[in-house]
Amino acid sequence: MPELWHILIFLLIGLVAGWAAGMVMKGHSFGLVGNLIVGCIGALLGGLLFSLLKISIGVEPLIMNLIAAFVGAIVLLLLLPVLRKYTGQ
Repeated sequence: MPELWHILIFLLIGLVAGWAAGMVMKGHSFGLVGNLIVGCIGALLGGLLFSLLKISIGVEPLIMNLIAAFVGAIVLLLLLPVLRKYTGQ
């Protein structure tokens, strides 16, 4: 079971990544809670993508996790309109 500080760091990375992705993708900011959700889902998606593509850069693990979360959040924001189209919302 993960320790509390691992969860807090994951949430902080998700919040920063979601906020940064919302700034880069103009008009995609969802507020504090929305950015946290986008960033956390982006962190999972980015981690999966980086793992599948075997992407690794020689930086601190925290920075690598932030970059992966940011990339994942951008991908998620790009996919949201497509997902909305197919779900009818």
